[in-house]
Amino acid sequence: MTTPRRALVLIDVQQEYFEGPLTIQYPPRDASLARILETLDLAAQAGLPVVALQHEAPQDAPVFAVGSAGWELHPEVERRLPPTARRVVKNYSDIFSATGLADWFKENQIDTLTLVGYMTNNCVLATAAAAEPLGFTVEVLSDATGAVHLSNEAGTASARQIHETLMTLLHSNWAAVTTTDAWTKTVTTDDRTPHSDIVTSAVQGRDAN
Repeated sequence: MTTPRRALVLIDVQQEYFEGPLTIQYPPRDASLARILETLDLAAQAGLPVVALQHEAPQDAPVFAVGSAGWELHPEVERRLPPTARRVVKNYSDIFSATGLADWFKENQIDTLTLVGYMTNNCVLATAAAAEPLGFTVEVLSDATGAVHLSNEAGTASARQIHETLMTLLHSNWAAVTTTDAWTKTVTTDDRTPHSDIVTSAVQGRDAN
Protein backbone atom coordinates (compact mmCIF):
# COMPACT_ATOMS: atom_id res chain seq x y z
CA MET A 1 0.00 0.00 0.00
CA THR A 2 1.45 3.35 -1.02
CA THR A 3 1.82 6.17 1.47
CA PRO A 4 -0.91 8.78 0.99
CA ARG A 5 0.12 12.24 -0.09
CA ARG A 6 -2.40 14.35 1.79
CA ALA A 7 -3.61 17.91 1.71
CA LEU A 8 -5.82 19.40 4.39
CA VAL A 9 -8.76 21.14 2.70
CA LEU A 10 -10.72 23.70 4.74
CA ILE A 11 -14.05 24.26 3.05
CA ASP A 12 -15.71 27.61 3.74
CA VAL A 13 -14.95 28.02 7.44
CA GLN A 14 -16.55 31.43 7.19
CA GLN A 15 -18.46 33.66 9.59
CA GLU A 16 -21.68 32.98 7.68
CA TYR A 17 -21.80 29.59 9.44
CA PHE A 18 -21.49 31.06 12.93
CA GLU A 19 -24.29 33.63 12.78
CA GLY A 20 -27.36 34.16 10.65
CA PRO A 21 -29.55 31.72 8.69
CA LEU A 22 -26.76 29.22 7.94
CA THR A 23 -25.54 28.77 11.51
CA ILE A 24 -24.19 25.23 11.88
CA GLN A 25 -26.38 23.13 14.17
CA TYR A 26 -24.73 19.69 14.34
CA PRO A 27 -22.15 18.88 15.47
CA PRO A 28 -22.25 22.04 17.59
CA ARG A 29 -20.37 24.70 15.63
CA ASP A 30 -17.95 25.56 18.44
CA ALA A 31 -17.05 21.90 18.84
CA SER A 32 -16.51 21.39 15.12
CA LEU A 33 -14.47 24.60 14.92
CA ALA A 34 -12.21 23.36 17.72
CA ARG A 35 -11.60 20.17 15.74
CA ILE A 36 -10.87 22.14 12.57
CA LEU A 37 -8.26 24.16 14.46
CA GLU A 38 -6.73 20.90 15.71
CA THR A 39 -6.35 19.71 12.11
CA LEU A 40 -4.53 22.93 11.26
CA ASP A 41 -2.13 22.40 14.14
CA LEU A 42 -1.46 18.82 13.04
CA ALA A 43 -0.99 19.87 9.42
CA ALA A 44 1.68 22.33 10.58
CA GLN A 45 3.44 19.63 12.60
CA ALA A 46 3.25 17.04 9.80
CA GLY A 47 4.08 19.42 6.97
CA LEU A 48 0.82 18.83 5.14
CA PRO A 49 -0.20 21.30 2.43
CA VAL A 50 -3.25 23.36 3.43
CA VAL A 51 -5.93 24.72 1.13
CA ALA A 52 -8.43 27.25 2.51
CA LEU A 53 -11.55 27.85 0.43
CA GLN A 54 -13.89 30.78 0.72
CA HIS A 55 -17.30 30.82 -0.94
CA GLU A 56 -18.09 34.09 -2.67
CA ALA A 57 -21.32 35.62 -3.97
CA PRO A 58 -22.11 39.04 -5.49
CA GLN A 59 -22.27 42.06 -3.19
CA ASP A 60 -26.08 42.08 -3.20
CA ALA A 61 -26.41 38.39 -2.27
CA PRO A 62 -28.13 37.50 1.04
CA VAL A 63 -25.20 35.30 2.14
CA PHE A 64 -21.48 35.14 1.31
CA ALA A 65 -21.60 38.60 -0.27
CA VAL A 66 -18.04 39.48 -1.17
CA GLY A 67 -16.51 41.82 1.41
CA SER A 68 -19.27 41.26 3.98
CA ALA A 69 -18.70 40.12 7.56
CA GLY A 70 -20.23 36.72 6.80
CA TRP A 71 -17.87 36.24 3.85
CA GLU A 72 -14.80 36.48 6.06
CA LEU A 73 -13.01 33.37 7.29
CA HIS A 74 -13.41 32.69 11.01
CA PRO A 75 -10.78 34.79 12.83
CA GLU A 76 -9.25 31.76 14.55
CA VAL A 77 -8.77 30.12 11.17
CA GLU A 78 -7.19 33.30 9.83
CA ARG A 79 -4.86 33.37 12.82
CA ARG A 80 -3.69 29.78 12.34
CA LEU A 81 -3.47 29.53 8.57
CA PRO A 82 0.17 29.10 7.56
CA PRO A 83 1.67 31.62 5.13
CA THR A 84 2.07 28.78 2.63
CA ALA A 85 -1.66 27.94 2.64
CA ARG A 86 -3.26 28.09 -0.78
CA ARG A 87 -6.26 30.41 -0.55
CA VAL A 88 -8.97 29.82 -3.11
CA VAL A 89 -12.25 31.60 -3.80
CA LYS A 90 -15.07 29.47 -5.17
CA ASN A 91 -18.56 30.11 -6.54
CA TYR A 92 -19.95 26.56 -6.68
CA SER A 93 -20.59 23.83 -4.15
CA ASP A 94 -17.65 21.61 -5.06
CA ILE A 95 -14.10 22.88 -4.70
CA PHE A 96 -13.00 21.93 -8.23
CA SER A 97 -15.34 23.93 -10.48
CA ALA A 98 -13.55 26.96 -11.93
CA THR A 99 -10.78 26.94 -9.28
CA GLY A 100 -7.94 25.05 -10.96
CA LEU A 101 -7.46 23.02 -7.78
CA ALA A 102 -7.57 19.61 -9.47
CA ASP A 103 -4.55 20.56 -11.56
CA TRP A 104 -2.77 22.07 -8.56
CA PHE A 105 -3.24 18.90 -6.51
CA LYS A 106 -1.87 16.78 -9.34
CA GLU A 107 1.06 19.12 -9.99
CA ASN A 108 1.97 18.77 -6.31
CA GLN A 109 1.48 14.98 -6.36
CA ILE A 110 -1.35 15.15 -3.85
CA ASP A 111 -3.65 12.14 -4.08
CA THR A 112 -5.61 12.31 -0.81
CA LEU A 113 -7.83 15.20 0.27
CA THR A 114 -8.86 15.55 3.91
CA LEU A 115 -12.06 17.60 4.02
CA VAL A 116 -13.09 19.69 7.00
CA GLY A 117 -15.51 22.60 7.16
CA TYR A 118 -19.02 23.39 6.04
CA MET A 119 -21.59 22.31 5.12
CA THR A 120 -21.86 18.54 5.26
CA ASN A 121 -25.10 18.75 3.26
CA ASN A 122 -23.71 20.93 0.50
CA CYS A 123 -20.06 21.65 -0.25
CA VAL A 124 -18.55 18.68 1.60
CA LEU A 125 -20.92 16.24 -0.10
CA ALA A 126 -20.50 17.88 -3.52
CA THR A 127 -16.72 17.89 -3.26
CA ALA A 128 -16.49 14.23 -2.24
CA ALA A 129 -18.69 13.23 -5.19
CA ALA A 130 -16.81 15.45 -7.65
CA ALA A 131 -13.45 14.00 -6.56
CA GLU A 132 -14.34 10.48 -7.70
CA PRO A 133 -13.95 10.93 -11.49
CA LEU A 134 -10.85 13.05 -10.89
CA GLY A 135 -9.10 10.15 -9.18
CA PHE A 136 -8.60 11.63 -5.71
CA THR A 137 -9.01 9.71 -2.47
CA VAL A 138 -11.18 11.64 -0.02
CA GLU A 139 -11.25 11.63 3.77
CA VAL A 140 -14.02 13.42 5.69
CA LEU A 141 -13.66 14.19 9.39
CA SER A 142 -17.10 13.72 10.90
CA ASP A 143 -16.43 15.91 13.96
CA ALA A 144 -14.76 18.70 11.97
CA THR A 145 -17.68 19.24 9.59
CA GLY A 146 -21.30 20.24 10.23
CA ALA A 147 -24.83 20.53 8.93
CA VAL A 148 -27.92 22.74 9.33
CA HIS A 149 -31.57 21.87 9.89
CA LEU A 150 -33.52 21.73 6.64
CA SER A 151 -37.20 22.00 5.78
CA ASN A 152 -38.84 22.48 2.38
CA GLU A 153 -41.57 21.09 0.14
CA ALA A 154 -39.85 17.70 0.08
CA GLY A 155 -39.72 17.25 3.84
CA THR A 156 -38.01 18.16 7.09
CA ALA A 157 -34.79 16.82 8.63
CA SER A 158 -32.72 17.81 11.63
CA ALA A 159 -29.06 18.71 11.26
CA ARG A 160 -28.09 15.65 13.28
CA GLN A 161 -30.16 13.36 11.07
CA ILE A 162 -28.69 14.93 7.93
CA HIS A 163 -25.11 14.85 9.17
CA GLU A 164 -25.16 11.27 10.43
CA THR A 165 -26.97 9.99 7.34
CA LEU A 166 -24.55 11.72 4.99
CA MET A 167 -21.53 10.45 6.90
CA THR A 168 -22.85 6.91 6.43
CA LEU A 169 -23.57 7.58 2.76
CA LEU A 170 -20.13 9.09 2.13
CA HIS A 171 -18.34 6.21 3.85
CA SER A 172 -20.22 3.73 1.66
CA ASN A 173 -18.65 5.06 -1.53
CA TRP A 174 -17.14 8.51 -1.96
CA ALA A 175 -15.02 9.01 1.16
CA ALA A 176 -13.35 7.42 4.12
CA VAL A 177 -15.13 8.94 7.11
CA THR A 178 -13.28 9.18 10.38
CA THR A 179 -12.81 11.37 13.45
CA THR A 180 -10.12 13.94 14.05
CA ASP A 181 -8.46 11.78 16.71
CA ALA A 182 -8.37 8.71 14.45
CA TRP A 183 -7.14 10.80 11.52
CA THR A 184 -4.33 12.17 13.66
CA LYS A 185 -3.08 8.64 14.26
CA THR A 186 -3.17 7.76 10.56
CA VAL A 187 -1.28 10.92 9.66
CA THR A 188 1.46 10.28 12.21
CA THR A 189 1.88 6.70 10.94
CA ASP A 190 1.46 7.57 7.23
CA ASP A 191 -1.46 5.15 6.97
CA ARG A 192 -4.63 5.33 4.93
CA THR A 193 -8.02 5.81 6.58
CA PRO A 194 -10.12 2.61 6.38
CA HIS A 195 -12.86 2.81 3.76
CA SER A 196 -16.04 0.82 3.24
CA ASP A 197 -17.82 0.21 -0.08
CA ILE A 198 -21.38 0.24 -1.37
CA VAL A 199 -21.85 -3.56 -1.41
CA THR A 200 -20.52 -4.13 2.10
CA SER A 201 -22.53 -1.18 3.42
CA ALA A 202 -25.68 -2.44 1.70
CA VAL A 203 -25.33 -5.96 3.09
CA GLN A 204 -24.62 -4.67 6.60
CA GLY A 205 -27.54 -2.27 6.27
CA ARG A 206 -29.87 -5.06 5.21
CA ASP A 207 -28.78 -7.20 8.16
CA ALA A 208 -29.21 -4.31 10.59
CA ASN A 209 -32.79 -3.55 9.52
